[in-house]
Amino acid sequence: MRGDEAPEPENRGAEPAGLRRLLLDGAASLFPGYFALVMATGVVSIACHFMGLRPVALALIVVNWVAWPALWALTILRAVRFRAQLLRDISDHQRAPGFFTIVAGTCVLGTQNVVVIGAVGVGTVLWWFGLILWFAIMYTFFTAVTVRRRKPTLARGINGAWLIAAVSTQAVVVLRGVIDVSAPPPEAIQFQVIAMFLIGCMLYLAIIPLIFYRLTFVPMSREDFSPPYWINMGAVAITALAGSILILRGETWPLLGPLLPFLRGFTYFFWAVASWWIPFLFLLMLWRYVWMRDRFTYEPAIWGMVFPLGMYTTSTYQFDHAMGYGFLDLIPEVLVYVALTAWALGMAGLLRRLYSAVRRKPVMSGGSAPPSG
Repeated sequence: MRGDEAPEPENRGAEPAGLRRLLLDGAASLFPGYFALVMATGVVSIACHFMGLRPVALALIVVNWVAWPALWALTILRAVRFRAQLLRDISDHQRAPGFFTIVAGTCVLGTQNVVVIGAVGVGTVLWWFGLILWFAIMYTFFTAVTVRRRKPTLARGINGAWLIAAVSTQAVVVLRGVIDVSAPPPEAIQFQVIAMFLIGCMLYLAIIPLIFYRLTFVPMSREDFSPPYWINMGAVAITALAGSILILRGETWPLLGPLLPFLRGFTYFFWAVASWWIPFLFLLMLWRYVWMRDRFTYEPAIWGMVFPLGMYTTSTYQFDHAMGYGFLDLIPEVLVYVALTAWALGMAGLLRRLYSAVRRKPVMSGGSAPPSG
C-alpha cells in the first residue's frame, strides 16, 4: 500500500456513519406535510390512467410504493428520536395541518392501486388504516390547536394547508367508493361514508372564509403566497370527486338513492367553485414570480400545488361522467399534461435537493452538516 492511500477499512466504516447522519437529519427536519408527495403522485397516476397514459400511471405506482414507506420510516424515526420537535409541530397552527397528508396520502395510494391495477385487497387494507389515522389525527390536531395557550393571529396562523383536513376526509370517501363498485358495502359503512362526505363539506365551508378573508383583507408579501394556497382549489376539487363517485354508486348503494338530487346539486356547486379558483391562483402566481420577480425554488410544500392540478383533472373527468354531460372531456385531456409537467418539475427539484444533501454530508462520522430540510 502506498503512503498517500487512505486505509480501506476506515472508508468502509465512514459511509454507514454518513448515511446514518443523513437519515437522522432528514427525520429531524422532516416537513409534516411531505406525504403530499404521495398524494400528488397518486392522483397524477390516476389522471394518466383515465387519459390513456397507462405506462406513466404504472410507473407512478412504483414511485409511490417507494415514497410512502420511506416517509413512514422517517416519520417513525422522528417520533422515536425527535419527539420534542414532533410534539411541537402538532400544536403549531402552520405546520400541524401537514399531518393530515398522512391520511390523505394513505387513501390516495389505496385509490391509485384500486383504479390503476385493480388491487382491491390492498385498497381495502389501506382504507381501514386511513380511517384509523383519520380519527387519530383529526381529533389530535383540533384539540391541540384549541387548548394551546398562546395562539397566533389569524394572519399568521391560517393558510391553505388547513384545508387538508377536508382533503383527508374526502380521500377516505373516494377510496371506499372505488372499492365497492359492483356490490354495496354494509349499510353501516354506507352511512359512515355519506356522513364523512358531509363532514368534509363542512370543514371546507368552515375554513375557506378565514382563508379568503386573509387573502383579501390582510396585507400579504410575495413569500406569504406559498404553494399550499393551491389547496384552496384542491380541497374543493376532491370534494367534487367524492360527490361524483357517490352519484355513480347511487344505483348500487341503497342509502344513496334518496340523496341523489341533493348530491348532484352539491357536487355541481363544489366543481364550479374549484373551477373558479384556477384563474385566480394562476394570476397570483404570475404576480409573485413575474411581476414581483421572485425566484421559483423547490420546497416540500410544492407538492401541495401539484396535487390540486392532478385532482382537478381527475375530478372533472369523473364529474363529467357522473352527470352525463360529455362536453367537458377537453379539460382533463389538456390538464393531465399540465399536472404531469408540474409533477416532473417537482420530482426534479426533490432529486436535486436529495443529491445536494448527500454531497454536503461529511465522509467521516465526526463532521457535521446542515439538516436536509
